[in-house]
Parts: sequence; structure tokens; C-alpha cells
Amino acid sequence: MPSEAKQNAIVHVVDDDASMRGALESLFDSIGFETRSYAASEFLVAPPADQPGCIVIDIRLPDMNGLDFQTELTRMGVRLPVVMVTGYGDIPMSVRAMKHGAVDFLTKPFNDQDMLDAVIGAIDSDRRRRTVDSDVCRIRQRFDTLSPRERQVMWLVTAGKMNKQVSGDLGISEITVKIHRGAAMRKMGARTLADLVRMAEKVKTNDI
Repeated sequence: MPSEAKQNAIVHVVDDDASMRGALESLFDSIGFETRSYAASEFLVAPPADQPGCIVIDIRLPDMNGLDFQTELTRMGVRLPVVMVTGYGDIPMSVRAMKHGAVDFLTKPFNDQDMLDAVIGAIDSDRRRRTVDSDVCRIRQRFDTLSPRERQVMWLVTAGKMNKQVSGDLGISEITVKIHRGAAMRKMGARTLADLVRMAEKVKTNDI
């Protein structure tokens, strides 16, 4: 695996079985991943710093199941992807866990390479999510620099309205519309109307 995929990524192993934590930690350490292991209660008391990685957890824990654990992660604002480790009879619960956001699940006994592939995939997913989040944040910051009128013009032109229609809707001249449209595109860093439309969609989605 390329070294950049491992850079700054942490695999968090959550299992109340110390021997399983040790085995997984050794596996991930063997290919260069930084690994931290916890009992479930330890992880929930002190959630990890916000940096790339994933969580590997046994779906059967003494005090809660994997679904309850996922609920707690959401409540705490932890967005790391989750890889579930299950017993044979836990497959229905694992399917429900996937619907709640787990990115993969492995049935015991699992192959080491399957576990490594699942973790690598989860970390790649987390990196992609962070890239999107960063892009949305940057667009939101640019949008916040627009004047109220520039925002109005942006919403209308990205909804498909012509300058003349925007002029009629806002009660301003077409020349003024063009000025506000140009200012909005410049501040947003949009080279084309298509760029501005994509940015508007990201702002709307982020506001929902």
C-alpha cells in the first residue's frame, strides 16, 4: 500500500477482549499503521482526535452491541468509518449496522488480508469524506463574503434564470444584475456558470 495512505492515519481497535486487541494491533502495526486499542468504555469516555483513520469493533460487547456503539459515536460527533467484526450468528445485525453507516463487516474467523483490505478501504473512505468536507467549508467561507444582493443574484442565476428575468424578479436593472453576477463569480472563484451552479448546490446541501 502506498505510504501516503498510511500517513497520519490511526486505526482504533475497540474490543473488550484484550487478546483480540493485541492480535489486531500487531496485524496493523506490521504494515506500518499507527494503532490504538481500547475497551469500549474507554473509547466512549475519551473519543479520538479528529484525524484520518477508522474504527474496528466487535459487534458483540459486554455492555452494548455495535448498533448502540454507532449511536453513541453519532451523538459524540465522531465520524470515523466503522469496520465491524462479527460472529457467524451476528450477520443480520451486521447488515443493520451497515445501514447505520458501518463501511464493512468481517465474520470470525477472518483472514488477515481481508481485515487489512477492509481497514485500508475504510481509511480511504474517510480521506475522501474529509476532502469533500474541506471543499464545502472553503466554498461556504467564500459564500459568506457575498453581499445580500450578490447572494440573491447567485441563487437566481444558478436556478437557471436569465439576467433579464433576475432583473425583473429583483426590481433592478439588467446591468446591475451583471455587476452583481460578476462579483459573485469572482468572490466564489467560479470560472464558469457551471462552476457557480456546483458551488451553489454544495452550499444548499451543507445548509440542510
